[in-house]
Amino acid sequence: MRVIEGTAPFGSFSTWYRLTGSPAAGNAPLVVVHGGPGCTHDYVDSFKDLADDGRVVVHYDQLGNGRSTHLPDRGADFWTVALFLAELDNLLEHLGMTGRYHLLGQSWGGMLGAEHAVRRPTGLKGLVIANSPASMALWVAEANRLRAELPAAAQATLLLHEADGTTAHPDYVAATQAFYARHVCRLDPWPAEVIRTFEALVADSTVYSTMNGPNEFHVVGTLRDWTVVDRLDRILAPTLLISGRHDEATLKTVQPFADRIPDVRWTVFDASSHMPHVEERALCMRVVGTFLNQCDEIVGGSSKLA
Repeated sequence: MRVIEGTAPFGSFSTWYRLTGSPAAGNAPLVVVHGGPGCTHDYVDSFKDLADDGRVVVHYDQLGNGRSTHLPDRGADFWTVALFLAELDNLLEHLGMTGRYHLLGQSWGGMLGAEHAVRRPTGLKGLVIANSPASMALWVAEANRLRAELPAAAQATLLLHEADGTTAHPDYVAATQAFYARHVCRLDPWPAEVIRTFEALVADSTVYSTMNGPNEFHVVGTLRDWTVVDRLDRILAPTLLISGRHDEATLKTVQPFADRIPDVRWTVFDASSHMPHVEERALCMRVVGTFLNQCDEIVGGSSKLA
């Protein structure tokens, strides 16, 4: 399998990327946008399986993360949705893919993907929004509901340390893990690529803590008021939604995508939480691969999508 790594200059910074696979005739490349904000490409590495169908799969680390430029001294005014949209545009231009590509965004990556798609880029032929909320208000409301289902001792620990501002305390971290084991990744043990991403988050949490907060359900960062709900009807690209039955991005948080995107379909993976791409890897790849192949078969504006 062909693998090419490189960096794309982005102003005075650089974005690391990797291309996996060789293109077959008619197959547009797939660009994979990781979550967080503040994660790395590692935990979504499994989407490289889609290169087996004769498709180039692009992974990259967003600015501030992984192998891209780290900027731990930058504050909230720097880490914005607009910044990451510009970085994505820059990467597509650098790779010569602006004319024809698919985009798959997972969690925060799907939020960014929706923001990209509402601008109606002419080259976007298929969009996959995986395990993403349509607004942070929905996310927080549902996270609080799921959190209330944790054991009472875990809930008490979370409340205590949030009130005290001691969210780095080991007891708080342990209580957080109880939530993650239910609603982020239900595999035990976690795959190595998922662990690598979480280790990277610990090593440099600048982006995550600034834009999100200390964890998945205590959202106090700059994204806390984000929403794309009122703009979803602008998305022209055929869109696949992916959810896990036990997902922290609950069905309620995803519902606006299904209601408002004109050309949309939705698959829910019953044995998964937030990471069907690792929890039900083979099935997830079949679902996404079929969708991408169907998008590639659109001829003269007439879609063969079911």
